[in-house]
Amino acid sequence: MLRYVLQGFMLGLAYVAPIGMQNLYVINSAISQERIKAYQVALITIFFDISLALTCFFGMGLIMEKSQILRGAILLIGSLVVIYIGIGLIKSKPEELEEVNVNKTLMQVVIACFTVTWMNPQALIDGSLLFGGFRASLPTDASSMFIIGVCLASFSWFMGITTIVSMFRNAINAKVLHWINIICGAVIIYYGGKLLYTFIQMVI
Repeated sequence: MLRYVLQGFMLGLAYVAPIGMQNLYVINSAISQERIKAYQVALITIFFDISLALTCFFGMGLIMEKSQILRGAILLIGSLVVIYIGIGLIKSKPEELEEVNVNKTLMQVVIACFTVTWMNPQALIDGSLLFGGFRASLPTDASSMFIIGVCLASFSWFMGITTIVSMFRNAINAKVLHWINIICGAVIIYYGGKLLYTFIQMVI
């Protein structure tokens, strides 16, 4: 079962690490705020990120368990979309960090973290296809271990990046962000290939 936790952890990292508004907000907080405030932002972001992953995994995954045709369709479409996302990440060229207003009250931080996580249609679609697709490909008794790995990845990433950026805030630039995207893109393409392979096994 440990391998499913590790598999979920690796996929969770590849899913959460690519630089988007969610990461920019956490990174900017770590650059411009004292460390305790930056950790506060990171923990709130983790809460919303994990809640989104659980919804995508159990919501879409549960629906697909009811229909073999839908399961096959999502595996096929999901694998192609995931591979496309990975290729797009490798080709992307992140700009320099944007200025994000991080001087907010606790409630404003909560709203901001919720917005950059749950109000992102692309994250909802990608998460549903990625995590839903993987739930459809996992043995029933492995699902809980897999999603535990995903949750651990979210916690590790946001706490880790907050710590690292706080310590080396002057070294974070567009080149670093670009390499993060290349690595994550390669991992996501690999997992997209695994989804496609599961679909092929299902139909032959």
